[in-house]
Amino acid sequence: MAETDIFFAFFILFLLVGLAFTVFNDSYIRREHRKTLLLIVGLCASLVVQNCWQYALTIGPMKQVERQLVAIYGYSVRPVIIALIFPIIAPKTPKTPKKRFWPAWSLVGINAAVHMTALFSTICFTITEHNRYYGGPLKFFCVFTSLLLLAYLLYMIIRESRGLRPADKVMPVLSIVLILVSVWLDVQDDGNSHAITFLTVALSVSSVFYYIWLHLQFVREHEEDLKARQRIRIMMSQIQPHFLYNTLSTIQALCYANPKKAAGITGDFAAYLRQNLASLGESGLIPFPKELEHTKVYAGIEETRFPNIHVRYDIQDGGFSLPPLTLQPIVENAIRHGVRIREEGIIEISTRQREDGHEIVVRDNGVGFDVRKLENADESHIGLRNVRDRVERMCGGTLTVESRVGEGTGVTIFVPAAGKNWKG
Repeated sequence: MAETDIFFAFFILFLLVGLAFTVFNDSYIRREHRKTLLLIVGLCASLVVQNCWQYALTIGPMKQVERQLVAIYGYSVRPVIIALIFPIIAPKTPKTPKKRFWPAWSLVGINAAVHMTALFSTICFTITEHNRYYGGPLKFFCVFTSLLLLAYLLYMIIRESRGLRPADKVMPVLSIVLILVSVWLDVQDDGNSHAITFLTVALSVSSVFYYIWLHLQFVREHEEDLKARQRIRIMMSQIQPHFLYNTLSTIQALCYANPKKAAGITGDFAAYLRQNLASLGESGLIPFPKELEHTKVYAGIEETRFPNIHVRYDIQDGGFSLPPLTLQPIVENAIRHGVRIREEGIIEISTRQREDGHEIVVRDNGVGFDVRKLENADESHIGLRNVRDRVERMCGGTLTVESRVGEGTGVTIFVPAAGKNWKG
């Protein structure tokens, strides 16, 4: 073999060994995927050895049976590697048992059986007495088998990847294109000019692609899990135990003093809980009127509990969307830590449209606080920090706070115009 062939073979083997080490130590991908990837890497490495061995036999002394066996192995194992990709794209679940891949493995078995005929027949291929390769009527059977498997694999990718982002489908499709191109190049070259076939290189590179793809899927799942946990934490941070207990106590007292009012606040309380629970299923933005309605329900409960509190509304703009539980936590923070102790606590909620977006302002005449505490681990302001983080991440907006001790607090939320909104 030429020095370039030897270097190329060692380079691919080095790549596969590195990939195997990475896959083996990656605890984030599923166990069954790890086993499948390691098997694919091992088979790709064996193909590199097979290619080099077969090339050496073509230019060395006549070893007919040995060359036939080495060729049979190469033709048989290539479709096996493609078939092993199926459980990566569509892992086994109770609804998708492993046996649904039987068409692919049936093709793999037939392909191996056809090439085994080279030991006693020329229908597929044979090695002549002069160490020449002779292709029979079925000499392209491995190519046809690979094409059928790739078509089936493309179908599975389209079927199983409906819930994925369009960008996540690129890598599996790219690997199929790479394999198709390599098959065409091998047919054109007829395997005579170099030791390592294009298909061996394509399968080795594809194994790297699928590892990266699996790791990206884990990252996506991990991000979604973190978002779900964050929504739960946000909801729980808004449903404070003392608010629940005190509201229920207020309802109990009103049942004796004013049953009609007790019925009204009970309905409001149920609506408040329902909206908080509904926010768990909200992964994107919601219309501002929906958030305002939820805020009004909460504010109405608090105004019933504390007659000294008054919430005023000046809504001039409502045609935009924002993250769920954005306005209500700000009003709750103003009541709990600002106006509750005032003889007359006032909270003003206003909205207006700006040229580049929408503005929400919540002002109160409460006790105020040092805004530097907003960045510290102060539990009394964790709600504001959560709202600010979600406004920045989910719609590219901003939240600013102005406050003076003894005078009150103002919170301003800016949401970019609809064309500039984005979802993180």
